[in-house]
Amino acid sequence: MFLQYLLGYNFSVAVWVGYIALFGTAIQTGIVMVVYLEEALQKKRAARGDKFSHADLLQAVKDGARLRLRPKVMTVATCVAGLLPIMWSTSTGSEVMRPLATPVIGGMLSSLVHILIVTPVLFAWLREREMKRLPAPTARGGLAEALEDDNLVHA
Repeated sequence: MFLQYLLGYNFSVAVWVGYIALFGTAIQTGIVMVVYLEEALQKKRAARGDKFSHADLLQAVKDGARLRLRPKVMTVATCVAGLLPIMWSTSTGSEVMRPLATPVIGGMLSSLVHILIVTPVLFAWLREREMKRLPAPTARGGLAEALEDDNLVHA
């Protein structure tokens, strides 16, 4: 929206089409980031077992986010590189295409920050809260038995 404001474009059908395209791409990359974070967390939990700690959680989040760094940067770079010529165009139809490209360019740049920084931080914060809520696994049966002992899992 900041780029749209800076360039002086009002909301129009073309601008809304740009936002729809942006939302699809941003949501897709956000979902993929969360999937990678979950996979890294599961691998770390499987490797550490009952010794899984807060430091392991943070390392798993860093590892998962690091795996998505290059694909996300490449996605943003491709979108921006593909739409920049539209922003420079002065030919017929450019008055319709520039407002369409504006939210996609601005949104892809801001989604880069969001997906690579905000999403892993929120993921780690939510998992930290989850770790504090759940009891520590007992020596006799692990996490599942500890959950059953505290009546958190009902049969």
